[in-house]
Amino acid sequence: MQTTPIEAEDLAGSVIAVPPLCRDAEFGIDLTENTKLIRHIERGGVRTLLYGGNANLYHMAVSEYAELLDMLETTAGENTLVVPSVGPSYGNILDQAAILKGRRFPTAMILPATFPVTEEGVKASVRAFVTKAGIPAVLYIKNEGYITPAGAAELFNEGLIAWIKYAIVRDAPENDSFLGELAGFVDPKKIVSGIGEQPAPAHLLKFGVSGFTSGCVCVQPKRSMDMLQALQSGDTDEAAAIQGQFAGLEDLRNAHGPIPVLHHAVAGAGIAKTGPHLPLLAALPDALVSEIAAAAVALREISP
Repeated sequence: MQTTPIEAEDLAGSVIAVPPLCRDAEFGIDLTENTKLIRHIERGGVRTLLYGGNANLYHMAVSEYAELLDMLETTAGENTLVVPSVGPSYGNILDQAAILKGRRFPTAMILPATFPVTEEGVKASVRAFVTKAGIPAVLYIKNEGYITPAGAAELFNEGLIAWIKYAIVRDAPENDSFLGELAGFVDPKKIVSGIGEQPAPAHLLKFGVSGFTSGCVCVQPKRSMDMLQALQSGDTDEAAAIQGQFAGLEDLRNAHGPIPVLHHAVAGAGIAKTGPHLPLLAALPDALVSEIAAAAVALREISP
């Protein structure tokens, strides 16, 4: 596992996979199945793993957090960068920061809370995390009202932020005044598009961010990496063609929830057994699970 501080080159060098967390029938962390999934992602050329929303860490017990970190430290490849998450509650942020302290992870992402939240409170939580964990944080901007571009820049300029995951959904991602303002305050090479393949071309080409996160990369890592490289080389036609290959599964995620759909997709594609959903989530209807599996198999079987 990579343990050195994260540079802009790391963010641009790989799609950032956001995998589900495989669990056994009793909701325990399944080492065997998680290893299968990590190896599948790594074989496709991906070298960054971010465990956050798709892993449903929002509802993980603090009591099993050390087990998660043990699994990630021992399973990821030598050159793979792994970013766990903490939060979203302030209590969890502090408790998990204490567990992270002294470990080899160069950063961790703070999951964004939605209520009750104020910008000054968000900034205070980031400062407290960095102080207690001894590592910089990944700032995850998912909704307006969480933090302003100026507030994010304040934390960044204090040296508290490793990078920013930007994931506010827009009908037209190329028209995003928030992201434009953020990229004016913070080096865009330290900002990553955080909503998968769909808005990535607009975010990379118009706003100059370094790369993108993806859930569907867990199904088809090679083509997602091809898309990143096409965007970086300016081959917009190739990037658009690859983007279209992900559309079927991405549309299902948009319609039925990105976390549960990806959870079923990884299993349905035969990559790894993801097991039951950790509450507060639950399994989707059988007919929909079959539709998700078909889309996932079709995506996995695409040849470059």
